[in-house]
Amino acid sequence: MGRRVRALRLQHALTQAELADRAGISRTTLIVLEQDSRTARPATVRKLARALGVQPMRLTIGIDA
Repeated sequence: MGRRVRALRLQHALTQAELADRAGISRTTLIVLEQDSRTARPATVRKLARALGVQPMRLTIGIDA
């Protein structure tokens, strides 16, 4: 999941701080998520998806619903 979040963040030309701010999460949470392959809490996934303009499934399993 971290690779997908990072790729979308870069596609939107956002820094980690900017995406974290838009999603309402800490930059530390985003850094850990991008560097680790673990899945985030559902609420965090929803916040990131909303901030990136994608469906949560795109972040978790890589497809649009």
